[in-house]
Amino acid sequence: MEESKEQILVNRLLKKEEAAWKELFGVYSGSLTYVCSRYVIDKEDVHDVLQNSFIQMFRSIEMFEYRGNGSLKAWITRIVVNESLKHIKKNTELKTVSDDFEIADVQEDEEPNFEEISQATIMKMIQSLPDGYRTVFNLYVFEEKSHKEIAETLGIAENSSASQFHRAKAILARKIKEYKMSKTAQYE
Repeated sequence: MEESKEQILVNRLLKKEEAAWKELFGVYSGSLTYVCSRYVIDKEDVHDVLQNSFIQMFRSIEMFEYRGNGSLKAWITRIVVNESLKHIKKNTELKTVSDDFEIADVQEDEEPNFEEISQATIMKMIQSLPDGYRTVFNLYVFEEKSHKEIAETLGIAENSSASQFHRAKAILARKIKEYKMSKTAQYE
């Protein structure tokens, strides 16, 4: 059976080949920057988190177990998410907006409709969420963590995770509605 490009890269990484690490960075830095930017807003902080992530990858590559195509990307993405969460915990208190926070004009069950909106615009909307909401939203939606797992990871109550997720969704639904209304108004 022929080795995949990814498997060959992993073997080179295990030998600590400098060229392999440069290749890893070149191939994955764009997507890892995007993942990190979902959690960390400041560009300098994103750079620091990515640097820490690559150091972590280098230090722990021996523990990586190749499980088929895509497993390297999954592993390095998990490291970036974990480093992003460490950064958030260290540099911000995961503030939740108090329970009396008003979210106007949004039904509790209303699902945000992301059609016809660019990925960059959606990313800006997600980044504009308060830290706690954004972190929970990203972990739930993109990392597919349960509220129990999120609560354990962030050191918050499980119902707090669920509540923050629903509020994040409601805020995004409102932002999407406002965005679409402003786009409609432009053409009238």
